[in-house]
Amino acid sequence: MSLTENLFMAINSIRAHKMRSILTMLGIIIGVAAVIIVVAIGQGGEQMLKSSIAGEGNTSDIFYMPSDEEIQANPNIWNEPAFTVDDIRALEQISGIENVVATSNEHSSVRYQTETKDASITGVSEAYLNVHELAVAEGTGLGQVDFLSGRRVALLSHSLAEELFPETSALGEVIRVANQPIEVIGVLEEPTGLFAFGVQEIYMPWETWRNVYGKNDFNQVTIQSSSLEELQEAGEQAALLLNNRNGTEEAYQIMNMEEIAEGIGQITRIMTLIIGGIAGVSLFVGGIGVMNIMLVSVTERTREIGIRKSLGATRQQILVQFLIESIILTLIGGMIGILAGGGIAALISYFAGWPSLLSWPVIIGALLFSMALGIIFGLLPANKAARLNPIESLRYE
Repeated sequence: MSLTENLFMAINSIRAHKMRSILTMLGIIIGVAAVIIVVAIGQGGEQMLKSSIAGEGNTSDIFYMPSDEEIQANPNIWNEPAFTVDDIRALEQISGIENVVATSNEHSSVRYQTETKDASITGVSEAYLNVHELAVAEGTGLGQVDFLSGRRVALLSHSLAEELFPETSALGEVIRVANQPIEVIGVLEEPTGLFAFGVQEIYMPWETWRNVYGKNDFNQVTIQSSSLEELQEAGEQAALLLNNRNGTEEAYQIMNMEEIAEGIGQITRIMTLIIGGIAGVSLFVGGIGVMNIMLVSVTERTREIGIRKSLGATRQQILVQFLIESIILTLIGGMIGILAGGGIAALISYFAGWPSLLSWPVIIGALLFSMALGIIFGLLPANKAARLNPIESLRYE
């Protein structure tokens, strides 16, 4: 009997018991889909974490963290400014650095008439707009004139604007930040995604922030290089310059992007492997279901097997016939599982706001694994069918 004939017989047998075949494939479908979802989301999460640290705009933060020896030598080191205006100007002169983003932040109350809310008040330099997007839904954004003149203007986050102005527009209104009058010129777009939270924030030019709070230093600095390849070297130069300028050895540090990216990759791969293994248990259960239904099929077709053997069918032909039927069952289930898993992973990623990576090796691996399940769990029923005695099979009712 040719392979084509075996295929047609297997398909006809599956079609003859549609509901039973669907229920048998359901375990394989769920198992494959679960593995596909876990791997796709795991790889997408790894890429998102790496890009959030390395930054799509080739950015990296500079940290100010004095060592224990430096703290002992200067107990007032935490009272000194972490980054000064002169530090920022010196960083801008380093070759390979395109933008130096300096920000200052305070948490304080914001008042409009009788309504008072707590918010994060961030003073940003003009370079901030070159690196980070402040998407404005209403009004206008911060302009060059605002940064040069230190105008008392600000942008409100969507959540804060709704809290302070539930019934009217915030544009043109004057709010009180640290008891200082600030005009609202724009409202930012509402963040999207499954993990987007309504953070209450205010953004204003740094000169304005300095006048409001009476401070003259920055507490966070981010550098942007012209290319990702230059980022690590430029960051090391920036940390060295700041340590030399401020008389410290290791207080200013830059993240080692390669080490962090590799560490994140290892963690996410291990987590994906563990969760994928747990999801793979359902595949094992699905395989047992295939073996069970094939044993039932062998029992139901005992007389048919006896007739085929009496007409000259060999043990090998009987074995191959039932193996092919088992493989087709798992292969169809695997293909449906891949489609379902890919669709669900894409849906979850869409609402969560991170990428879903479904690579060809994963798809091919899932198909091959489905076929392997068909062989492994179909071997026992197929071998049982092949070993049946033709005389006893013909007597079976």
